[in-house]
Amino acid sequence: MNQSTVLDRLNASSRDTLMEALGILYSAAGDEFLEATMPVESRHHQPMGILHGGATAALAESVASAASAIQLGHSGRVPVGLELSINHIRSVREGLLTARAEPIHLGRSTQLWQIRIRDQQDRLIALAKLSVMVLDPR
Repeated sequence: MNQSTVLDRLNASSRDTLMEALGILYSAAGDEFLEATMPVESRHHQPMGILHGGATAALAESVASAASAIQLGHSGRVPVGLELSINHIRSVREGLLTARAEPIHLGRSTQLWQIRIRDQQDRLIALAKLSVMVLDPR
């Protein structure tokens, strides 16, 4: 399946979900990564007028979970997030963020993904890791 088809399917599956509410769009895919973007606007802010850490965490988990699903292909196996760890490094008030998920470990029952979130000036905004449990089909 080509990159455009993968991205179209991922973005279509985001309709009526948190990803759509936050404006998350899958933007690039390769053999060892998946990227998604998210705008930073007032709807993403916490009361101090900066990006809410929960919105950043939602972006990180969304892109890594989708990357895991792509990696599992049509096996019927299902990825579910087990633990998300995120360090918020820089505050943001506006702009477009890009999150890139890359695998650290792709085991049979667990996976570990690293997610780097950068701003439009390519500055690191957050660094996250997502542990994924891979469930067999029922």
